[in-house]
Amino acid sequence: MNIEVIHLGPMANCTYLVTQDENALLIDPAWDMNALEQTLKAKKLNLLAVLFTHGHFDHVKTAETLLKAHGLRAYIEENDVLLSGLPGEVLQPYHGEQNLQIGPFKVHIIPTPGHTAGGVCILIGDALFTGDTLFPGACGRVDLPSSDPREMRKSLYRLSQLPDDTQIFAGHSYGGKSGSFISYERQTNPFMRNAIKDKDIL
Repeated sequence: MNIEVIHLGPMANCTYLVTQDENALLIDPAWDMNALEQTLKAKKLNLLAVLFTHGHFDHVKTAETLLKAHGLRAYIEENDVLLSGLPGEVLQPYHGEQNLQIGPFKVHIIPTPGHTAGGVCILIGDALFTGDTLFPGACGRVDLPSSDPREMRKSLYRLSQLPDDTQIFAGHSYGGKSGSFISYERQTNPFMRNAIKDKDIL
């Protein structure tokens, strides 16, 4: 499995292209569908699915064009459907934890509300696509309309229990960095450390 980060848009967003042989998944495609289409064509890839970590506009912007072009419905947690602003015909809503087999990819969707009500992290192998739940050294904002600080702490604690070698691929490259490991975040990320400390009262 190969993972390529594609930086698009003015907000340091990371779209992830996950490939195995000619098969591809896109996670949080946003902003520039022409660039993504050119990448898929140049690499002669077959796009099997699109998955969103959450519904904020900067993670879904203009994705409708790509979805319609490929005849796909994007996976999104049902609590973020309205937030996404995307029409129902291009979405495949689901509720809660999921295990999906998409071509050769085994996809485990972990509900991680806090930044948004329907926020999730997407685990494929040992790669965890965290959207705006977990960043290197930080976590997503919890002062937005569908945010919940308590739920964020619960989500961070849940992520802290994943294996040490779980590699993090965050939704933005703030400070030029979007990658880390659960082991490192468990030791150094103050938000995750607080969630672990408070686990008994969550």
